[in-house]
Amino acid sequence: MSRRRVVVTGLGVMAACGIGQEDFFSGLLSEPPKGLRTVAGFDPAPHFANAKEMRRHDRFTQFALACAAEALEQAGDLEPDPDRVGVWIGTGVGGLMSIETCMLAHFVKGPKRVSPFLIPMMMANAAAAAVSMRYGYQGPCESTSTACASATQSIGNAAELIRHGRCDVMLAGGSECSSSPTGLQGFANMTALSRVGISRPFDLERDGFMHAEGCGVLVLEELEHARARGAEIIAEVAGYASTADAYHITAPSPGGAGAVACMERALDDAGLAPSDIVHINAHGTSTPLNDASEAEAIHKVFGSPGPLVTSTKGVTGHALGAAGAIEAAAVVMSIQRGVLPPTARYETPDPDMAPIRILAPDPCEWEPGPSISNSFGFGGHNGCLVISPPPAA
Repeated sequence: MSRRRVVVTGLGVMAACGIGQEDFFSGLLSEPPKGLRTVAGFDPAPHFANAKEMRRHDRFTQFALACAAEALEQAGDLEPDPDRVGVWIGTGVGGLMSIETCMLAHFVKGPKRVSPFLIPMMMANAAAAAVSMRYGYQGPCESTSTACASATQSIGNAAELIRHGRCDVMLAGGSECSSSPTGLQGFANMTALSRVGISRPFDLERDGFMHAEGCGVLVLEELEHARARGAEIIAEVAGYASTADAYHITAPSPGGAGAVACMERALDDAGLAPSDIVHINAHGTSTPLNDASEAEAIHKVFGSPGPLVTSTKGVTGHALGAAGAIEAAAVVMSIQRGVLPPTARYETPDPDMAPIRILAPDPCEWEPGPSISNSFGFGGHNGCLVISPPPAA
């Protein structure tokens, strides 16, 4: 049986640089902030019937509902068979804010002050479940939690369900809000965070990532299903791969072996050669070891000069389990607009890093072509998506 093709017909996104597509992309082209990257100004109220219902959802679930609404509005009238539509929204941490709030209430005010909704608020699958229930989608409803690869692997897994005929439409992505005091301190104590409050991927002076929150949700659709209803197709998910380093809980495998294997498998899945790729949205977290490992992996797969390489984390910070969806959205919008955002804060090349073509300091116009979006997570989880311009009519 020939494999069905998967296209993107809608997306919703929010990050520290903006809420919604227009503000988000404008933010990627603007001066990056300094410090913690929160989604300032987000108002969940319009997405709920009342305040009581709103309080029963952790902030990461509120993000997912808002992004799903934006994505579905762009996708237009799906008129789906509910059994043929699924939801796959990942997260790295889930409802950490709710856990910490209720733990504090427990120890300060007593056990009766723990919310009876704590468990459904903290569950990693809460966002996917909420979106499924909101729209009545009865197909597979799942959540991948593979640290910083969660969203990329969620999108890839969702695409597989369409490819192999189980679903016609999937809402897929990732959501994260783990900026609790204890969560932040945990990252700080493991020396993963930048001491100076600056995210500067691949730069010689990089010293850690900036913790961030955010969300991205894509409407994935089988190509002929989208064409039959006259949908505007904005990109294609042409390939996907997942591998494991099987090496260390936080450090990448030596020589970027897991990342190399993942990119090569994604290319094979898309039926493309390394020379076909014109852009890589790198994982690029701004940590010394991970950026060096990814650069080495990119150089091994693509050689010199290789594709243009960008990391949007210079602006967005690192949104952990949501990062891959935010970055997939950035790739799709770059294809739509014919503009690639630069790698913000990249100024000084690292002489010990493998040579790759980092786009900085300015954005550039480009002829959109096949792109790879990388996500490499704690635990050795690797995910790569190949995202291409819309197929010819």
